[in-house]
Formats: sequence, structure tokens, C-alpha cells
Amino acid sequence: MSMSPAKATAAQADPTGSAGDEAHRTAHVARTTSESSVELWLDLDGTGEADVETGVPFYDHMLRSLAKHSLIDLRVRSSGDIEIDVHHTVEDTAIVLGQALREALGDKSGISRFGDATVPLDEALATAVVDVAGRPYVVHEGEPEGQQYVLIGGHFTGSMTRHVLESFATNAGLCLHVRVLAGRDPHHIVEAQFKAVARALRAAVARDPRVVGIPSAKGAL
Repeated sequence: MSMSPAKATAAQADPTGSAGDEAHRTAHVARTTSESSVELWLDLDGTGEADVETGVPFYDHMLRSLAKHSLIDLRVRSSGDIEIDVHHTVEDTAIVLGQALREALGDKSGISRFGDATVPLDEALATAVVDVAGRPYVVHEGEPEGQQYVLIGGHFTGSMTRHVLESFATNAGLCLHVRVLAGRDPHHIVEAQFKAVARALRAAVARDPRVVGIPSAKGAL
């Protein structure tokens, strides 16, 4: 599914957007280094539309799944030295995604803050728990032995899954726990994790009309 040109244009032109009675929470972040160039737009109050081009097909698939199941509209344009290795492009895209999520959340007023989900994909099963606390912390456990060495889709190494989650959570300010509970197929194991994170994020960033102000006893996140 591709983000419509109208939505993409609106995201660039109006970082607040609007839908119904509440403004959309959006962000546009660009980052360029000697190894990669990434430009990303997101809308937390979207419908899960995704237009993703990173040059790494399996990663594109994972980011589209993340958007679809979190209901976050996402547009990504990444390029990098993939003739050497996809590591830089994959990592830097995750960094920018995290930065954009943090920007779009603002002061986090009115959000649920916590989310969790357990998602199956055939034989694979993964669970994710997230706290949008502003204090980055990642626990990633349960992948079967050898998963980190598997090449998926010809480019994406299994070890990149953890690295993506760490880069994303660190830059977004998330406490993120992900555990693989079952799985044999390397593709399914990775995809179940992305979908579980997506569903947990969907719950955590959702607006709750009963929450007044910032969802923390100390008044800040």
C-alpha cells in the first residue's frame, strides 16, 4: 500500500495536519551522512499507509508491516552504500524512524503510554511490550540459535533485527521488550517481531480521552 501523493504533500507542508477535531501528530526528519541519506515522514494518526524505498527489499517489507499494523502512515526514502553492506542504510533508517516518532509524540499529552501485543505468524510467535517513557531501554530475547547469521531476502542478516529495534527505541525514547516465543522460519521470526512491535506501538501512542495531560505521576516523560 502506498501513501497518497496528497497525504505526502500535506505531511511536508503542514507538520500538524488535521483530522476531525484533533490535529494529526506528524513529523518529517531528514538525515545525511557519508554512508547514507534518509528522509522520512510519518503520521501517528493515520491508517497504516506506507510508501517505503530503502533499497533493501526485505526491510521495506518489514517497515510496511510496521506501518500497516500500527496504523502509522509512513513514507521513507533511503539510499546508501548497499554495494558494501546494507547495515548502514538499515541502521540509519531505524535511527530516523525513532527520531520522527519522538518528534511526532511531542510532550506525549493524552496518550495511553503503554502497549503490549503477542502476534503469531504460522509457527512463529513474538511478544512486544512498550513504554513511551522517554528512557530508552531494550530487552531482546528468544531468537533461536543461528538466527542472527541467516541471510533473509538476499540482503538482510538476522542480526539486524535486534540492531533495528535498539536504534529505533533509543532514538524514540522507548522502553521496549521483545521476546520470540516460538519459530523455525527466519522470515517469520523477524516479521512476527515487527508486527508485535507495531501492535504494541499502536496501543501506546493512541490518544485516551480519559488521560488529562502527561501520563506520568511526575508530570513529564
